[in-house]
Order: sequence, then C-alpha cells, then structure tokens
Amino acid sequence: MMMRIIDAFYGLECRVFQKVNRHYDKKFLNLFFRIITQFGGADITIAVSFLLIVILSGEPKLTAISSGLALSASHIPVHIIKQLFPRKRPYLILESTKFPANPLQDHSFPSGHTTAIFSIVTPYILYIPQLAIILIPLGIGVGISRIYLGLHYPSDILAGGILGSLTGVICFCLLCL
Repeated sequence: MMMRIIDAFYGLECRVFQKVNRHYDKKFLNLFFRIITQFGGADITIAVSFLLIVILSGEPKLTAISSGLALSASHIPVHIIKQLFPRKRPYLILESTKFPANPLQDHSFPSGHTTAIFSIVTPYILYIPQLAIILIPLGIGVGISRIYLGLHYPSDILAGGILGSLTGVICFCLLCL
C-alpha cells in the first residue's frame, strides 16, 4: 500500500516536472529562468546578504544579520539531507529532460537554491510584511526555475522552500524579537 502511494506521488511529480521543463526551448522563458535562478545561487545570496549587513543600521541591520545567519545555517541541513537522501537529479533519470550545459552533479533533494532564497527573504518579510508581495514571488520564481532547468523535482523545491523559511523564521526570532 505505501509503495503504491509513493509510486503515485512520484508519477505526479514527474508529470508536473515535465510540464514545466517542456518549455525549455522558449527564448523568453529560457532567459527569464536563467536569470532568476541566479538569485538563489551562492554568488548573489552571499553578496546581497553581506552588502545589506554592511550598509544597514539599527533594526534593519539586525534583520540583515538574521538573514545572513539564516543563509549560512540553512546549508548545514541541506548538506546533511542530501547525504541521507541521495536522490539523483531529474535530468539523469527522466528521458527527454532539457537542461543546461554543465549541470550540477550533486544530489537534488532538497534544492539548495530554493533553500537559500527563502532563508534570506524570510527575515525581511517578517520585519516588513509588505515586502512579501515582491519577495515571495521571487522565491517561488527561483524554485520554478530549478524545475524548468531540469535540475530539481517539485518536492525538492517544496522541501527547500520549507527549510529556508523555517531557518529564516528561527534566525529572525533569535536576533530580532
């Protein structure tokens, strides 16, 4: 019974993945998702976190510090989970997956990019809730880009979003409340 549920979930997940990934050849979408995915990458998340810590002061600086701390702290469980659940990336398993040259080779679960973006935006959303209208779509966009680029399953993205948000909430509460 449990195996049938797991198989059904995996089948659904593969169908969702393929519906998103099949648009890979569309030039505008390709440009958009190749740009937005960078917002969850190490270069941008570290640079933005560091810059905001340096330029802000007072309570906003504490929020920036909690955001940077969340980014750092969130990668510990990502690394551990990737070792405990060594899930192969979809482009390695699903035929006809479209993906960029030189794709990532590590395990796919959970998504590090999605974890990173949600870990850094969550403290800002908690500090200024009106920012959610911009920052949540940014985080979701990064997550969808990872599926679009053939690098993650939807559950990788969901797990990364939850893990990043949870880490952001904890770090914000520790430093700012």
